[in-house]
Amino acid sequence: MTQYSSSILSLPLPPSLESSFKSTKKKNQRQMELLSNQPMYQTVPEKYIFPPEKRMVKDIILHSVNLPVIDLRGGRVDAEGWCEIIGEIMKAGKEFGFFQVINHGIPEKTISDMLQVCDEFFKMPAEEKAQYYSNDLSKPFLLNSSTTYDKSETRYWRDYLRLVCYPIEEVIDAWPEKPENFRAVLSEYTLQVRELSSKLLKLIAEGLGLDKDYFGGDFSTGKTQMNINHYPPCPDPSLTMGLLPHCDRHLITLLAQGTVSGLQARYMEGWINVEPIPNAFVINFGHQLEIITNGMLKSVEHRAVTNSAIARTSIATLIMPKTDCLIAPAKELLNENNPPKYKEFMFTEFLKAYDAASASREDVLEFFKLN
Repeated sequence: MTQYSSSILSLPLPPSLESSFKSTKKKNQRQMELLSNQPMYQTVPEKYIFPPEKRMVKDIILHSVNLPVIDLRGGRVDAEGWCEIIGEIMKAGKEFGFFQVINHGIPEKTISDMLQVCDEFFKMPAEEKAQYYSNDLSKPFLLNSSTTYDKSETRYWRDYLRLVCYPIEEVIDAWPEKPENFRAVLSEYTLQVRELSSKLLKLIAEGLGLDKDYFGGDFSTGKTQMNINHYPPCPDPSLTMGLLPHCDRHLITLLAQGTVSGLQARYMEGWINVEPIPNAFVINFGHQLEIITNGMLKSVEHRAVTNSAIARTSIATLIMPKTDCLIAPAKELLNENNPPKYKEFMFTEFLKAYDAASASREDVLEFFKLN
Protein backbone atom coordinates (compact mmCIF):
# COMPACT_ATOMS: atom_id res chain seq x y z
CA MET A 1 0.00 0.00 0.00
CA THR A 2 1.35 3.42 -0.93
CA GLN A 3 2.41 5.54 2.03
CA TYR A 4 2.03 9.33 2.10
CA SER A 5 3.82 11.75 4.38
CA SER A 6 1.75 13.77 6.81
CA SER A 7 2.91 16.95 5.07
CA ILE A 8 1.39 15.85 1.76
CA LEU A 9 -1.84 14.77 3.44
CA SER A 10 -2.15 18.18 5.08
CA LEU A 11 -1.65 20.18 1.88
CA PRO A 12 -4.64 22.45 1.17
CA LEU A 13 -6.83 21.69 -1.82
CA PRO A 14 -6.88 24.13 -4.75
CA PRO A 15 -9.71 26.69 -4.29
CA SER A 16 -11.85 25.18 -7.05
CA LEU A 17 -11.57 21.65 -5.63
CA GLU A 18 -12.07 22.89 -2.06
CA SER A 19 -15.28 24.63 -3.10
CA SER A 20 -16.47 21.54 -4.99
CA PHE A 21 -15.65 19.30 -2.02
CA LYS A 22 -17.57 21.50 0.43
CA SER A 23 -20.54 21.75 -1.93
CA THR A 24 -20.66 17.97 -2.40
CA LYS A 25 -20.30 17.37 1.33
CA LYS A 26 -23.10 19.81 2.12
CA LYS A 27 -25.31 18.27 -0.55
CA ASN A 28 -24.72 14.76 0.80
CA GLN A 29 -25.43 15.91 4.36
CA ARG A 30 -28.72 17.51 3.28
CA GLN A 31 -29.56 14.45 1.24
CA MET A 32 -29.18 12.11 4.21
CA GLU A 33 -31.07 14.25 6.71
CA LEU A 34 -34.26 12.32 7.29
CA LEU A 35 -36.66 13.38 10.01
CA SER A 36 -37.75 9.77 10.40
CA ASN A 37 -34.23 8.76 11.43
CA GLN A 38 -34.72 10.58 14.75
CA PRO A 39 -36.82 9.01 17.53
CA MET A 40 -38.47 12.30 18.56
CA TYR A 41 -37.69 16.00 18.36
CA GLN A 42 -38.02 18.15 21.48
CA THR A 43 -37.59 21.44 19.60
CA VAL A 44 -37.80 22.48 15.96
CA PRO A 45 -34.27 22.72 14.44
CA GLU A 46 -33.49 26.17 13.09
CA LYS A 47 -33.33 25.07 9.45
CA TYR A 48 -37.03 24.10 9.63
CA ILE A 49 -38.22 27.41 11.12
CA PHE A 50 -39.88 29.72 8.60
CA PRO A 51 -39.58 33.49 8.85
CA PRO A 52 -42.65 35.04 10.55
CA GLU A 53 -44.09 36.40 7.28
CA LYS A 54 -44.22 32.88 5.80
CA ARG A 55 -45.82 31.13 8.74
CA MET A 56 -49.44 29.99 8.61
CA VAL A 57 -50.63 31.30 11.97
CA LYS A 58 -52.41 34.31 10.44
CA ASP A 59 -54.08 32.37 7.62
CA ILE A 60 -57.86 32.04 7.64
CA ILE A 61 -59.08 28.47 8.19
CA LEU A 62 -62.67 27.97 7.02
CA HIS A 63 -63.84 25.45 9.60
CA SER A 64 -67.46 25.61 8.43
CA VAL A 65 -66.62 24.53 4.85
CA ASN A 66 -66.06 20.89 3.89
CA LEU A 67 -65.11 19.28 0.63
CA PRO A 68 -67.90 17.40 -1.17
CA VAL A 69 -67.99 13.66 -0.53
CA ILE A 70 -69.15 11.65 -3.55
CA ASP A 71 -70.44 8.07 -3.27
CA LEU A 72 -69.31 6.11 -6.35
CA ARG A 73 -71.69 3.26 -5.50
CA GLY A 74 -69.14 0.49 -5.78
CA GLY A 75 -67.23 2.03 -8.67
CA ARG A 76 -69.23 0.17 -11.34
CA VAL A 77 -69.55 1.95 -14.67
CA ASP A 78 -73.17 0.80 -14.93
CA ALA A 79 -74.08 1.83 -11.39
CA GLU A 80 -77.51 3.27 -10.77
CA GLY A 81 -77.38 7.03 -10.54
CA TRP A 82 -74.32 7.37 -12.82
CA CYS A 83 -75.62 10.66 -14.23
CA GLU A 84 -76.10 11.97 -10.69
CA ILE A 85 -72.50 11.05 -9.85
CA ILE A 86 -71.25 12.88 -12.94
CA GLY A 87 -73.18 15.98 -11.90
CA GLU A 88 -71.71 15.88 -8.40
CA ILE A 89 -68.17 15.57 -9.75
CA MET A 90 -68.61 18.48 -12.14
CA LYS A 91 -70.12 20.69 -9.45
CA ALA A 92 -67.31 19.88 -7.02
CA GLY A 93 -64.66 20.34 -9.71
CA LYS A 94 -65.91 23.77 -10.71
CA GLU A 95 -66.28 25.09 -7.17
CA PHE A 96 -63.45 23.39 -5.27
CA GLY A 97 -61.16 21.54 -7.70
CA PHE A 98 -61.20 18.90 -4.94
CA PHE A 99 -63.57 16.24 -3.64
CA GLN A 100 -63.48 12.95 -1.75
CA VAL A 101 -64.81 9.64 -3.06
CA ILE A 102 -66.16 6.75 -1.01
CA ASN A 103 -67.57 3.33 -1.98
CA HIS A 104 -65.14 3.42 -4.89
CA GLY A 105 -64.53 -0.31 -5.30
CA ILE A 106 -60.99 -0.56 -3.88
CA PRO A 107 -60.92 -3.04 -0.95
CA GLU A 108 -60.22 -1.59 2.47
CA LYS A 109 -57.41 -4.12 2.93
CA THR A 110 -55.61 -2.89 -0.20
CA ILE A 111 -55.50 0.64 1.21
CA SER A 112 -54.63 -0.31 4.80
CA ASP A 113 -51.87 -2.69 3.65
CA MET A 114 -50.33 0.06 1.54
CA LEU A 115 -50.40 2.63 4.35
CA GLN A 116 -48.96 0.09 6.77
CA VAL A 117 -46.07 -1.00 4.54
CA CYS A 118 -45.16 2.64 3.88
CA ASP A 119 -45.08 3.35 7.63
CA GLU A 120 -42.86 0.29 8.08
CA PHE A 121 -40.45 1.59 5.44
CA PHE A 122 -39.94 4.91 7.20
CA LYS A 123 -39.45 3.11 10.53
CA MET A 124 -36.59 1.01 9.15
CA PRO A 125 -33.09 1.71 10.52
CA ALA A 126 -31.23 4.55 8.83
CA GLU A 127 -28.57 2.24 7.42
CA GLU A 128 -31.20 0.15 5.62
CA LYS A 129 -32.75 3.22 4.02
CA ALA A 130 -29.42 4.82 3.12
CA GLN A 131 -29.11 3.05 -0.25
CA TYR A 132 -32.22 4.86 -1.49
CA TYR A 133 -31.14 8.43 -0.58
CA SER A 134 -30.83 10.46 -3.77
CA ASN A 135 -31.32 13.89 -5.33
CA ASP A 136 -31.43 12.34 -8.82
CA LEU A 137 -35.03 12.82 -9.94
CA SER A 138 -34.49 10.59 -12.97
CA LYS A 139 -34.35 7.54 -10.72
CA PRO A 140 -37.50 5.38 -10.63
CA PHE A 141 -37.28 5.15 -6.83
CA LEU A 142 -35.71 7.61 -4.41
CA LEU A 143 -35.90 8.70 -0.79
CA ASN A 144 -35.37 12.28 0.33
CA SER A 145 -36.61 15.02 2.63
CA SER A 146 -38.29 18.45 2.33
CA THR A 147 -39.05 19.30 -1.36
CA THR A 148 -37.18 20.06 -4.57
CA TYR A 149 -39.47 22.95 -5.56
CA ASP A 150 -38.65 25.51 -2.87
CA LYS A 151 -35.11 26.77 -3.48
CA SER A 152 -34.82 28.53 -0.12
CA GLU A 153 -32.65 27.23 2.71
CA THR A 154 -35.62 26.60 5.00
CA ARG A 155 -36.65 22.97 4.94
CA TYR A 156 -40.13 21.45 5.06
CA TRP A 157 -41.12 18.99 7.80
CA ARG A 158 -41.45 16.05 5.43
CA ASP A 159 -39.69 12.88 4.34
CA TYR A 160 -40.84 11.29 1.12
CA LEU A 161 -40.49 8.42 -1.29
CA ARG A 162 -40.79 9.37 -4.94
CA LEU A 163 -41.28 6.45 -7.28
CA VAL A 164 -42.53 5.42 -10.68
CA CYS A 165 -45.16 2.74 -10.11
CA TYR A 166 -46.47 1.98 -13.60
CA PRO A 167 -45.87 0.17 -15.93
CA ILE A 168 -45.09 -2.22 -13.06
CA GLU A 169 -42.96 -4.66 -15.04
CA GLU A 170 -40.61 -1.85 -16.09
CA VAL A 171 -39.93 -0.49 -12.60
CA ILE A 172 -40.57 -3.22 -10.00
CA ASP A 173 -36.89 -4.20 -9.80
CA ALA A 174 -36.04 -0.66 -8.64
CA TRP A 175 -38.44 -0.91 -5.68
CA PRO A 176 -37.01 -1.93 -2.28
CA GLU A 177 -37.15 -5.55 -1.14
CA LYS A 178 -37.75 -4.41 2.45
CA PRO A 179 -40.23 -4.44 4.02
CA GLU A 180 -40.53 -7.92 2.54
CA ASN A 181 -44.05 -7.43 1.18
CA PHE A 182 -43.44 -3.91 -0.18
CA ARG A 183 -43.36 -4.93 -3.85
CA ALA A 184 -46.43 -7.15 -3.70
CA VAL A 185 -48.51 -4.60 -1.79
CA LEU A 186 -47.43 -1.70 -4.03
CA SER A 187 -48.20 -3.70 -7.19
CA GLU A 188 -51.74 -4.49 -6.09
CA TYR A 189 -52.39 -0.96 -4.86
CA THR A 190 -51.09 0.55 -8.12
CA LEU A 191 -53.37 -1.58 -10.31
CA GLN A 192 -56.42 -0.76 -8.19
CA VAL A 193 -55.78 3.00 -8.08
CA ARG A 194 -55.07 3.22 -11.80
CA GLU A 195 -58.37 1.46 -12.49
CA LEU A 196 -60.17 3.97 -10.25
CA SER A 197 -58.45 6.87 -12.02
CA SER A 198 -59.65 5.53 -15.37
CA LYS A 199 -63.25 5.41 -14.11
CA LEU A 200 -63.02 8.96 -12.75
CA LEU A 201 -61.58 10.31 -16.00
CA LYS A 202 -64.45 8.72 -17.95
CA LEU A 203 -66.94 10.39 -15.61
CA ILE A 204 -65.20 13.75 -16.02
CA ALA A 205 -65.12 13.40 -19.80
CA GLU A 206 -68.84 12.64 -19.92
CA GLY A 207 -69.54 15.57 -17.63
CA LEU A 208 -67.70 17.85 -20.06
CA GLY A 209 -69.68 16.50 -23.00
CA LEU A 210 -66.61 14.75 -24.44
CA ASP A 211 -66.23 11.15 -25.55
CA LYS A 212 -65.93 9.03 -22.41
CA ASP A 213 -62.48 7.80 -23.52
CA TYR A 214 -61.18 11.30 -24.25
CA PHE A 215 -58.59 11.11 -21.45
CA GLY A 216 -57.75 7.45 -22.04
CA GLY A 217 -54.89 7.91 -24.50
CA ASP A 218 -51.69 9.91 -24.18
CA PHE A 219 -53.27 12.23 -21.60
CA SER A 220 -53.17 9.51 -18.91
CA THR A 221 -50.78 6.80 -20.06
CA GLY A 222 -47.46 8.35 -19.11
CA LYS A 223 -45.45 6.74 -16.34
CA THR A 224 -47.56 6.90 -13.19
CA GLN A 225 -45.73 8.51 -10.28
CA MET A 226 -46.38 8.06 -6.58
CA ASN A 227 -45.30 10.41 -3.78
CA ILE A 228 -45.40 8.75 -0.38
CA ASN A 229 -45.21 11.55 2.19
CA HIS A 230 -44.24 11.05 5.83
CA TYR A 231 -44.68 13.85 8.38
CA PRO A 232 -43.30 12.96 11.84
CA PRO A 233 -44.70 14.70 14.94
CA CYS A 234 -43.46 18.30 15.08
CA PRO A 235 -42.75 19.95 18.46
CA ASP A 236 -44.20 23.31 17.32
CA PRO A 237 -46.31 23.20 14.13
CA SER A 238 -46.72 26.99 14.17
CA LEU A 239 -43.05 27.43 13.18
CA THR A 240 -42.86 25.20 10.15
CA MET A 241 -44.82 23.57 7.33
CA GLY A 242 -45.16 20.08 5.92
CA LEU A 243 -45.33 21.07 2.27
CA LEU A 244 -45.55 24.38 0.44
CA PRO A 245 -48.74 25.65 -1.25
CA HIS A 246 -48.73 24.32 -4.81
CA CYS A 247 -50.86 22.99 -7.65
CA ASP A 248 -50.15 19.63 -9.25
CA ARG A 249 -48.40 19.57 -12.63
CA HIS A 250 -50.08 16.47 -14.06
CA LEU A 251 -53.68 15.47 -14.95
CA ILE A 252 -55.30 14.22 -11.74
CA THR A 253 -54.23 13.10 -8.26
CA LEU A 254 -55.68 10.35 -6.07
CA LEU A 255 -54.62 10.68 -2.44
CA ALA A 256 -54.97 8.17 0.39
CA GLN A 257 -54.38 10.17 3.57
CA GLY A 258 -55.03 7.59 6.24
CA THR A 259 -56.65 8.71 9.49
CA VAL A 260 -54.52 11.75 10.39
CA SER A 261 -55.46 15.22 9.12
CA GLY A 262 -52.92 17.59 7.62
CA LEU A 263 -54.03 18.42 4.08
CA GLN A 264 -55.46 21.88 3.43
CA ALA A 265 -56.97 23.18 0.16
CA ARG A 266 -57.35 26.84 -0.78
CA TYR A 267 -60.93 28.09 -1.03
CA MET A 268 -61.89 31.71 -1.64
CA GLU A 269 -60.06 33.84 0.94
CA GLY A 270 -58.87 31.00 3.14
CA TRP A 271 -58.07 27.32 3.54
CA ILE A 272 -60.20 24.20 4.09
CA ASN A 273 -59.08 21.38 6.34
CA VAL A 274 -59.52 18.17 4.33
CA GLU A 275 -60.67 15.90 7.12
CA PRO A 276 -59.82 12.19 6.70
CA ILE A 277 -62.64 9.78 5.94
CA PRO A 278 -61.83 6.08 6.47
CA ASN A 279 -60.85 4.42 3.16
CA ALA A 280 -61.75 7.47 1.09
CA PHE A 281 -59.61 8.98 -1.66
CA VAL A 282 -59.10 12.71 -2.01
CA ILE A 283 -59.26 13.67 -5.69
CA ASN A 284 -57.85 16.90 -7.08
CA PHE A 285 -57.34 18.22 -10.57
CA GLY A 286 -53.90 19.03 -11.96
CA HIS A 287 -52.82 21.87 -14.24
CA GLN A 288 -53.30 19.74 -17.37
CA LEU A 289 -57.00 19.17 -16.64
CA GLU A 290 -57.49 22.91 -16.07
CA ILE A 291 -55.83 23.71 -19.39
CA ILE A 292 -57.64 21.00 -21.39
CA THR A 293 -61.00 22.24 -20.03
CA ASN A 294 -59.98 25.84 -20.79
CA GLY A 295 -60.37 26.79 -17.14
CA MET A 296 -63.75 25.16 -16.58
CA LEU A 297 -62.23 22.83 -13.97
CA LYS A 298 -59.64 24.32 -11.62
CA SER A 299 -56.31 23.16 -10.34
CA VAL A 300 -56.37 24.46 -6.78
CA GLU A 301 -53.50 25.21 -4.42
CA HIS A 302 -53.05 22.87 -1.47
CA ARG A 303 -50.48 22.37 1.27
CA ALA A 304 -49.61 20.12 4.20
CA VAL A 305 -49.50 21.20 7.83
CA THR A 306 -47.93 19.33 10.72
CA ASN A 307 -49.12 18.27 14.16
CA SER A 308 -47.33 17.62 17.44
CA ALA A 309 -49.05 14.39 18.44
CA ILE A 310 -48.78 11.73 15.77
CA ALA A 311 -46.99 10.91 12.52
CA ARG A 312 -48.94 11.24 9.29
CA THR A 313 -48.37 9.27 6.09
CA SER A 314 -50.18 10.03 2.83
CA ILE A 315 -49.93 8.40 -0.59
CA ALA A 316 -50.44 10.53 -3.69
CA THR A 317 -50.82 8.77 -7.04
CA LEU A 318 -50.17 11.13 -9.94
CA ILE A 319 -51.74 10.32 -13.31
CA MET A 320 -49.36 11.69 -15.94
CA PRO A 321 -49.59 12.42 -19.66
CA LYS A 322 -46.84 11.02 -21.86
CA THR A 323 -43.93 13.46 -22.04
CA ASP A 324 -44.46 14.04 -25.78
CA CYS A 325 -48.24 14.45 -25.40
CA LEU A 326 -49.64 17.63 -26.95
CA ILE A 327 -51.73 19.60 -24.44
CA ALA A 328 -54.26 22.28 -25.46
CA PRO A 329 -57.84 23.27 -24.68
CA ALA A 330 -60.23 20.64 -26.08
CA LYS A 331 -61.62 21.93 -29.38
CA GLU A 332 -65.03 20.51 -28.52
CA LEU A 333 -65.29 22.96 -25.61
CA LEU A 334 -64.34 26.07 -27.58
CA ASN A 335 -66.54 28.57 -29.38
CA GLU A 336 -66.69 32.30 -30.01
CA ASN A 337 -67.91 32.86 -26.46
CA ASN A 338 -65.24 30.57 -25.04
CA PRO A 339 -62.04 31.14 -27.04
CA PRO A 340 -58.86 29.24 -26.07
CA LYS A 341 -57.05 30.70 -23.07
CA TYR A 342 -53.91 28.58 -23.46
CA LYS A 343 -51.58 27.77 -26.33
CA GLU A 344 -50.69 24.24 -27.40
CA PHE A 345 -47.55 22.74 -25.90
CA MET A 346 -45.83 19.44 -25.21
CA PHE A 347 -46.10 18.10 -21.68
CA THR A 348 -42.31 18.02 -21.36
CA GLU A 349 -42.32 21.80 -21.93
CA PHE A 350 -44.74 22.21 -19.06
CA LEU A 351 -42.54 20.17 -16.73
CA LYS A 352 -39.61 22.48 -17.39
CA ALA A 353 -41.73 25.58 -16.81
CA TYR A 354 -43.17 24.12 -13.60
CA ASP A 355 -39.69 23.52 -12.21
CA ALA A 356 -38.56 27.00 -13.26
CA ALA A 357 -41.59 28.55 -11.52
CA SER A 358 -40.96 26.54 -8.32
CA ALA A 359 -44.50 25.12 -8.57
CA SER A 360 -46.13 28.60 -8.33
CA ARG A 361 -49.62 28.37 -9.82
CA GLU A 362 -49.80 31.81 -11.39
CA ASP A 363 -46.21 31.86 -12.61
CA VAL A 364 -46.38 28.52 -14.37
CA LEU A 365 -49.73 29.18 -16.06
CA GLU A 366 -48.45 32.53 -17.30
CA PHE A 367 -45.97 30.66 -19.53
CA PHE A 368 -48.81 29.13 -21.52
CA LYS A 369 -51.58 31.75 -21.52
CA LEU A 370 -52.60 33.35 -24.78
CA ASN A 371 -52.61 37.16 -24.82
